[in-house]
Amino acid sequence: MSKPASGNPVAGFFRAIGNFFKEFGSAVAKGDWGVKASLLISGMGWLKRGQIIKGILVTLLEIGVIAYELMIGFPYIAKLGTLGTVEQAMVYNPNTMKNEVNDYDHSLLILLFGVISLVTLLVAIVLWMANIKAAYELQKRAEAGKHINNFKEDISVMMNGKFHITLLFLPIMGIIIFNIMPLIVMIAIAFTSYDQNHMPPAALFTWVGFDNFKSLFTSNLTTTFGYSFWKVLGWTLIWACLATFTTYIGGILLSLLINHKLTRVKKFWRTAFVVAIAIPQFVTLLVMRSFFANTGLMNKFCEAIGFTGLMQKLGWVSTNYIPFLTDPTWAKITIILINIWVGVPYLMLIATGVLMNIPEELKESARIDGANSAQIFRHITMPYMLFITGPYLVTQFTANINNFNVIYLLTNGVYVTTDQKLAASNAKEVDLLVTWLYNLTSGQYNYKMAAVIGIMVFIVCALFTLIAFNYLIKGDKEEAFR
Repeated sequence: MSKPASGNPVAGFFRAIGNFFKEFGSAVAKGDWGVKASLLISGMGWLKRGQIIKGILVTLLEIGVIAYELMIGFPYIAKLGTLGTVEQAMVYNPNTMKNEVNDYDHSLLILLFGVISLVTLLVAIVLWMANIKAAYELQKRAEAGKHINNFKEDISVMMNGKFHITLLFLPIMGIIIFNIMPLIVMIAIAFTSYDQNHMPPAALFTWVGFDNFKSLFTSNLTTTFGYSFWKVLGWTLIWACLATFTTYIGGILLSLLINHKLTRVKKFWRTAFVVAIAIPQFVTLLVMRSFFANTGLMNKFCEAIGFTGLMQKLGWVSTNYIPFLTDPTWAKITIILINIWVGVPYLMLIATGVLMNIPEELKESARIDGANSAQIFRHITMPYMLFITGPYLVTQFTANINNFNVIYLLTNGVYVTTDQKLAASNAKEVDLLVTWLYNLTSGQYNYKMAAVIGIMVFIVCALFTLIAFNYLIKGDKEEAFR
């Protein structure tokens, strides 16, 4: 009886790596001259077995990688340790008798092409080892007298039996080039001194280790990032929880209200709320910003009905208007309320589809057993909704952590912080981590700290996602709702 596989994914990952190297070593040791020749010329193992086209293509790929690394890759990799040592300067050229720009180093290009070249080299080594293994497998097939596909047969297999691999090749390459590579570069920038004072090509930046991370958790007379980080992180988590909870519960309650048997003209109410989705979000938010401005229509209305005067008497407002978007507390409340208006209709549509699929037999059985509407909602409706929409709820929470549009469009150019510590690190009370990151890059060119904050955003989202999904898939919830 075979030994059951370990449930530890980390152990399984390292076991797979160990097996890969073990199989590569076995292929090198037991392979014939064609396999061993593939150590130098990758296509030899294929050429020996009569697969001429595949052998030529593999060899050309090897030549291309080697040529790239020799001409472009290795010069940049060699400078990765320092990110450049020669600054831009004007140097007198005796041949032309003019001052010319010297042959300077560009730190950003060194980092970018150095990382790309290093990753390309590592991937090429893995593919080279995999090619040796494949050549050895081909040798074993030949020795066993099995049929070896020609090029046309291989193409047929890739377009039929393994078409999923062919179909996924370009998307995977796109993810690697446009997602993974920029992420690696961004993570690397977090360990450098790349900011406004070290802007290439005029100046160089270099590696600083974990100094930027220390700055993020340090607060003193010269550095206030620690103070700002905890305040912004706290508001980010509060915002994400409230924005997710209010729109989720609001969407369910609105759906239940519209679909109640006593509600008339249901189609009209659905259409009225869906209009909010049809209008582009940035248009709605910009209109709301003007609507809730200090001199906007909402303030005029509140003044006309006496609400502003009441707030002044209670001591909640010290001005002749309500600072909906200019006071820290009022701005946060206003932002959450506007987000409810924007988000509830979309959740209402999702909830409507899910609620229509709840078996009526469950509700009817509960009523026969004496359950009232509140008990049915608590013990049947909500558990079913959470089971079906749980993954959406998790992704919505992480999306709200990174909800740039709502915060930025409502507060940009309107809200000005009076907290000097926040202002010193270019943050505001209403900023999320993502808007703070944007302000650091677009206004201050502080790319190093923006990269550190980006890493922290990823850590927060990853931790919550892992914990939430682990809870959602725990137990036998699927059987309970069949």
